[in-house]
Amino acid sequence: MKDIFKLLAVGKELRGKYLLVALLTSLFSLFTIIIPLLSGWAIDEMKLGTESNIKYLVILATGIFLLDLAQTILSNINGYVGDQIQVKLQKILSIKYYEHLLTLPQSYFDTELSGKIISRLNRSITQVTGFIQSMSNNFLQFIFSTVLSLIVVAIYSWPVALMLFMLYPVFIVLTVRSSGKWQKFQKIKNEHTDIASGRFAESISQVKVVKSYIQEKREINFFNKHFGIVERTNVPQSKHWHKEDVKRRLVLNIIFYGVYLFIFYQGAKGVLSPGQAVALILYAMNIRIPIFTISWLVEQTQRAVADSRDYFEVMNIKPDIKDNEGSVKLEIDKPKIVFEDVNFEYDKNKAIIKGVSFEINPDEKVALVGESGEGKTTLTNLLLRLYEPNSGRILIDGTDIRNVTQKSLRSNIGVVFQDPNLFSGTINENITYSNKNATKDEVVKAAKAANAHEFITKLENGYDTEIGEKGLKLSGGQKQRIAIARAILKDAPILILDEATSSLDSKSEILVQEALEHLMKDRSTIIIAHRLSTIQSVDKIVAIKNGKVSESGTPRELAKKSGIYSKLLALQTATSVEERQKALSKFGIIE
Repeated sequence: MKDIFKLLAVGKELRGKYLLVALLTSLFSLFTIIIPLLSGWAIDEMKLGTESNIKYLVILATGIFLLDLAQTILSNINGYVGDQIQVKLQKILSIKYYEHLLTLPQSYFDTELSGKIISRLNRSITQVTGFIQSMSNNFLQFIFSTVLSLIVVAIYSWPVALMLFMLYPVFIVLTVRSSGKWQKFQKIKNEHTDIASGRFAESISQVKVVKSYIQEKREINFFNKHFGIVERTNVPQSKHWHKEDVKRRLVLNIIFYGVYLFIFYQGAKGVLSPGQAVALILYAMNIRIPIFTISWLVEQTQRAVADSRDYFEVMNIKPDIKDNEGSVKLEIDKPKIVFEDVNFEYDKNKAIIKGVSFEINPDEKVALVGESGEGKTTLTNLLLRLYEPNSGRILIDGTDIRNVTQKSLRSNIGVVFQDPNLFSGTINENITYSNKNATKDEVVKAAKAANAHEFITKLENGYDTEIGEKGLKLSGGQKQRIAIARAILKDAPILILDEATSSLDSKSEILVQEALEHLMKDRSTIIIAHRLSTIQSVDKIVAIKNGKVSESGTPRELAKKSGIYSKLLALQTATSVEERQKALSKFGIIE
């Protein structure tokens, strides 16, 4: 029941529309109750066969027609309102889910396939909105028509009302007993549907890899395997449901058999008039229809509970990283960054960062070097508060970043990631992603600084060119320059450059590097360098080894020591190009 109440509480913003549906349903049910009553009166009147009663019969027939017409109008108005509720509820649930997802830590997305996240949303939204609409359109009508029908039946014959009332507890008990097993089957189906959908999204987003390695059949087989499990699980699930439904309906058939026998017997004995007997039969049929509808409603409820469980599990996840009470807006005067004895681990007993301490002054460019997997990118993620240190502090101008709002922190940091990470849309939209209020001149200026303006103007639609999903219509170097223009436009006092020039040819690299040098002036800059030339031009190098700072100093100072940087310099004189490149690749560096 807890899950059902949770489902019903989802659309509380629409309670006004629910009340309207309840009112329309009440009227519809009331008219449904009156029609058999009028029919019974007409039958009793017809047995007299006198001409003087024709007017009365016409009035009754007209009354039935008007009530029937009113039901037609009400049912369509109710259907219209229900359609609006469904779409609005879909919007509410989707936005809530999306908003909540964006509050979750990076660690959540590290362990979840994007396809599975989307599949859960689609499945849950479809089932929850369908359930709410079914409940609003059918359940209330079922309640009102049943209660009113039983009251009227009890007036005519309390034994018949008692027998009809017995239907409900018997049916509900039989249904509840069968629901647990059904939901276990549904859980298996959902798990494998999510796995298949997740892989589907992955393979479509990386279709070049699939095609180039000729793995189309492998991907189809993977997809087929998991949907095959769904298909096979559906067999016992459906068999179980329908077998139990036969039992439920058999009990109902027997009870209705008793009801009809009793009504016929009472009518034959003269206890009930023909009109009363017909009215009772019509009321019994009115009750019979919603009783059998319960089976469908229960199935909808079970499916909604099972399919929305993942949705609510996600919604119940509490963000690990949130603004502390009393968090202030970060105001940067001189952007000095201090990592103070920072420790971090993704998993327990598997530390990545171990007591890291170093400083970045306002006018310094600091390069982080070390072998791949040593935590260089992790340090920048900690600065952005995508993750939280297990211990230690990160300070900006003497303020612990945990004491400032995440929005103000990230608004002061410009980032060029290792992958360009562009969105579908136009070039202009991607550059202005960092500043939606930027003018056309500012966009062009940023593009020129990133050496992107020239190739943009050669495109058919210039800055309004659609670049496709993840910028697939652009080359790697072009995408990277758009990403750099986006960071330049943000004009943040702190910069993080992660392989910012790795996708550029030599000519473009020189031009972009000049722009970056200008951009980095009077700013605190962290560079995860992937070129030896970039490392040699920084103010300070911080070498990371085994999760710790192994050495720190200027390029000239470290060149005289026997640490990581001096080894990198020594590789420049390696006799074999192949040997040199192999050694450099351990550090994620190219010449």
